[in-house]
Amino acid sequence: MKTDSIVQTIPLSGRKRSLIEEARRDRESGSSSPGPSRCGDSFVSEEEKSGKVPLNILFSLRYEKNAGFFKAGKVFETFEAKLLHLESRPSRKSKKSGGDDLEFFMRCEVHCSDTDIFINSLKRVADDVRIVQEEKIPWFPKKISDLDKCNHLITKYDPDLDQDHPGFSDPEYRKRRGIISELAFNYKHGDPLLVVEYTPEEIATWREVYRTLNGLYPTHACRQFLEALGQLESECLYGEDKIPQLGDVSAFLKERTGFQLRPVAGLLSARDFLASLAFRVFQCTQYIRHPSAPMHSPEPDCCHELLGHIPMLADKEFAQFSQEIGLASLGASDEDIEKLSTLYWFTVEFGLCKQNGTVKAYGAGLLSSYGELLVRKKTGAHETFLIIIDVENSCAILNIFEETMIFRIL
Repeated sequence: MKTDSIVQTIPLSGRKRSLIEEARRDRESGSSSPGPSRCGDSFVSEEEKSGKVPLNILFSLRYEKNAGFFKAGKVFETFEAKLLHLESRPSRKSKKSGGDDLEFFMRCEVHCSDTDIFINSLKRVADDVRIVQEEKIPWFPKKISDLDKCNHLITKYDPDLDQDHPGFSDPEYRKRRGIISELAFNYKHGDPLLVVEYTPEEIATWREVYRTLNGLYPTHACRQFLEALGQLESECLYGEDKIPQLGDVSAFLKERTGFQLRPVAGLLSARDFLASLAFRVFQCTQYIRHPSAPMHSPEPDCCHELLGHIPMLADKEFAQFSQEIGLASLGASDEDIEKLSTLYWFTVEFGLCKQNGTVKAYGAGLLSSYGELLVRKKTGAHETFLIIIDVENSCAILNIFEETMIFRIL
C-alpha cells in the first residue's frame, strides 16, 4: 500500500492530520510556485534576468580536434564569460569505441542576453554541447545551531485562530499560552533551557491527566515505556504534583540516549520538526492544554510531549529509529518529506506493537490521550493498524523491538 492511499483510507482527526497534511501542503505549494522563466533557449530564474546567469555546460572534443579546446576558450573570452569550475574526463562514447576523446564540464556565468549566441558559438567548435539544469536541494541544517532557523510554525490549531480549540473563547488562557510560546520562539541554541513557573490551575490539569493515564499504562503501554517512566518517577522528575521542567528531563534523556530537548513555540512544519531529530533534538512545547479538555489536545502540549514522547526517547533503539527518520529528511524532496511524515505518524505518534501476544501502545499520540489509548488499543489487533507502507527507499527502517512487527517494506 502506498503512503498516499494510507492517508486516504484511514480516517484522521484533530492534530492527527497535522504532520502529514503539512508535508503534503509543502509539496503542493512547491510544485505550484513560480518556476524558471525562459531567457533564450536556457532556463533562468527571475532574479537572474537583469544580469549574468550561471550555466552548467557539458561538451566533448574529439582527439583530432583538441585545438578546439583553445577555440572554446576564445568563445568564453569573447562573451566575457566568467569560468567558475572546470572538469575533464575521457568521453563515455570514446571508452566504448577505444578512442581518446575528452568530455568537459564547465560552470560559468554569461550575460542573459548572450546565452543563445554563446551556446551556438560553442557548438561550432565542440561536440554534444548540452546545458545541464542544476538540481536545487532544499535548505537543511548542517550543524545543531542551525536549528535556530527551523522555526516555521503551523497555526492551524492555534487557540487564537482555531474556533474549535478548547481555549479559543478563554482570553486568559490564550494570553498565558502566548507568553510561554513567545519565550520559546526567542530561544537560541546554547541558551539555558527555560524554566516555567506553572500556576496551580495548570498543575491541576497535569495532575488529572497524569493520574488518569497512569491507571492505564500498566495494561496498555509497552514494556520500554513503562521502564523509562519508572526511572523518571524514581528520580523524582515525574509525579502528579508538579509539571517537569525541560532542563531536568533533557539531562535525563541526554545521559541515556543522547537526545536533548529544545523549547518550541507550537506545532512545527514537518520539515523543520524532522530535521531536529537528525541532531537528536526533540522540540518540546511547555504550555499545557486547556483545563476544559484535559484528556485530549488538538495541538502538542507538555502533556503530549512529556508523557507521550519522552519515555520512549529514553530507549536506545527507539531513539536511533527516530534519528534515522530525521537524517533521511535532510535535503529530501517535499514528496519524500510527506512519506517520512507518514512513517513517523504511524510509528512514533500512533504506533502499536505486540508483546507476549498482547497489543501494546508505544505511540505518543496514544500514550498521552485517554480516549485514543482506549479506542485504538482495542482496534489495534485488526487490519486498521497492520499497515504496509512502500517508502520507496525514503529511509532505512529499523526493527524497533525484536517482538514488534509494525511495517513490512515492499
